[in-house]
Amino acid sequence: MTPIALARLLTLAAVWGASFLFMRIIAPVLGTVPTAFLRVSIACLGLVAIVTLARVRWDFQGKLGACLVLGMINSGIPATFYAVAAQVLPAGYSAIFNATTPLMGVLIGALFFREAMTLPKLCGIFLGLFGVGILSGAGPVALDWALMQGALACLAATTCYGFAGYLARRWVSDLDSRLSALGSMLGATLLLTPLFAWSAITQPPASWGGWQVWGSLLGLGLVCTAFAYILYFRLLGEIGPVKATTVTFLIPAFGVLWGAWLLDEPLSMAHLYGGLLIGVALWLVLRPAKR
Repeated sequence: MTPIALARLLTLAAVWGASFLFMRIIAPVLGTVPTAFLRVSIACLGLVAIVTLARVRWDFQGKLGACLVLGMINSGIPATFYAVAAQVLPAGYSAIFNATTPLMGVLIGALFFREAMTLPKLCGIFLGLFGVGILSGAGPVALDWALMQGALACLAATTCYGFAGYLARRWVSDLDSRLSALGSMLGATLLLTPLFAWSAITQPPASWGGWQVWGSLLGLGLVCTAFAYILYFRLLGEIGPVKATTVTFLIPAFGVLWGAWLLDEPLSMAHLYGGLLIGVALWLVLRPAKR
């Protein structure tokens, strides 16, 4: 990995780590669907501006449909699940659960894409799930149904990410990263628009929030989604989907840091134990195979 690619990876981890902080501020006020919809729609508008100002040719090479479907899987559905989790889980917890993405990728690769399943990878999967269990049951948050819902929502989101990594490699690996990100956000926006309209009519938020909520929405949409997905698709092309998903191992450190620093979220040994187990699991899953 080149120093430039490593710098992009660290930047992406810091930005995506901050996304859990922003969602923790937004979701309890606006609710699940408005948070997810506003996130992807603001990101879509931001990407339209970026592509226009950069004078990128709007040529999807016949892959616009693939980008739209990929965006639903990689952005629309996960954004909704993480908005569910943000209403009950501290930002640091969601960030650590997000680190299971490579584990899900290994399972999905073996089940659906004919990727080899080795004993170290299998051990890594079970060890990672054990780390998630420790994090869920031994931390400062009470183990109840709300916590379980938040944890399951995070795991559902990482499952989507696992599928999306393989699909992106097959469908849009040779497409400009800015166009890939724009098509992805457009697909996510199209998916969530009818859901947002229905929720706004039937169950509108009690409050649409103040400057803090909308400032967080702008940060979440423009920086943590639009800018971040350009970086992500760029990394997919540079270092491949498996190495690119290692960013999820770096995200928890930033997520816990932002949550403790800016939201005064409590820290416990569960963060250390669960994070270390997930870290060892990721090493087992992602270490290079012996020739």
